[in-house]
Amino acid sequence: MIEKLFKLTENKTNVRKEIIAGLITFLTMSYILAVNPSILSATGMDKSALFTTTALATIIGTLLMAFLPNLPIAQAPGMGLNNFFAFSVVLTMGYSWQMALTAVFIEGLIFILLTFFNVRELIVKSIPQTLKEAIPVGIGLFITLIGMKNAGIIVGNPNTLVCMGDLANHNVWIAMIGLIVTGALFAMNVHGSILIGIVIATVCGIFFGEVHTPEAGIFSLPPSIEPIFFKFDWNHIFTFDMLVVVFTFLFVNLFDTVGTLIGVASKAGFIDEKGNFPQVKKALFADALATTFGSILGTSTVTSYVESCAGVASGGRTGLTAVSTAFMFVIALFLSPLFLMVPASATAPALIIVGLFMISSIIKINFNDMTESLPAFLTIVMMPFCYSIAQGIVFGFLSYTFLKVCTGQGKKVSVAVYVIALLFLIKMVIDALHLV
Repeated sequence: MIEKLFKLTENKTNVRKEIIAGLITFLTMSYILAVNPSILSATGMDKSALFTTTALATIIGTLLMAFLPNLPIAQAPGMGLNNFFAFSVVLTMGYSWQMALTAVFIEGLIFILLTFFNVRELIVKSIPQTLKEAIPVGIGLFITLIGMKNAGIIVGNPNTLVCMGDLANHNVWIAMIGLIVTGALFAMNVHGSILIGIVIATVCGIFFGEVHTPEAGIFSLPPSIEPIFFKFDWNHIFTFDMLVVVFTFLFVNLFDTVGTLIGVASKAGFIDEKGNFPQVKKALFADALATTFGSILGTSTVTSYVESCAGVASGGRTGLTAVSTAFMFVIALFLSPLFLMVPASATAPALIIVGLFMISSIIKINFNDMTESLPAFLTIVMMPFCYSIAQGIVFGFLSYTFLKVCTGQGKKVSVAVYVIALLFLIKMVIDALHLV
């Protein structure tokens, strides 16, 4: 049965290798059970319900990746996308979390259609490469800023906008200890470094009196998801703001997913001699379905996790690895008190480390060409400085289009980019005139 489902022999693997690989993938990404509820609860969503929803969305998304394309890739609510959901759409733009969930649901449905008609691959090819490289860098800096803010390392200041936080604050030291430990573990190639760092930081929080252990024990039935389940708001569905939010979710998830899939596939040897990835369409379907189900459950966009590379490096080659990972998340469902006691300062190092990983693509940007480097630079800096991923994308597209046209290189700009830039320009005019 297992052989028939996952083709272990064909992929030169066995049950033992796959299970171990799945366990390792779980260890590298299980931090999401603590981090995602911490981030999304800032919107007013129920933190306990978010724990259960995060686990369920991860289980469903990972199983979809296991059985549709038969890949050793796990899916969960995406880092960066959850920050955009909470801190841009809800806390900055002022919309309800119900409206944000609606945008994620619409995104999922659109992705299903785009994947069916092979549009996702075409869109990827039409977007300027410089923006593809800049967006994850900007998101990385934005996530890092969020992490430092949550830890109290950086605080607001009316004179300088931001400044160093109070070193007498225990949370600062909890985060710094967690960051150093996590960094050291990564340097030594220890699997599950992020999770271990969170655990040690949480233990430090107990020592400092900032964390209290659950009185009823660490085992319990999963908290109800009723407070956030199927909570959609259709009042803003036909507004331009909804269009911008949906597009941003679409855009960021599009490149995050495709980049992760190609990276993991290359590491696992799934890319053929022509550079093609045969299972890509099924994988993109799994991603689209996971996002749709995730929004119904009550979480932000679900996407493929680059941490899956750890499992692949350990020998994982089939969907059985993903099944093993999903099973570990099922067990974690019954440990909610353990994960919910984790403070924001303990998860902050995870945000900072993920931010570090995301800025690596900056080396691929052509800084010798102003028409390429300036749009990339604006994309990167506007995200943390405006506290908005969407604003970074807006300024990136507009500056790229204008610079190319003004320098006589308009033919290098695709029709898709012109259309997107026009939509963003209209949005800026509407905002300037205070029409919405």
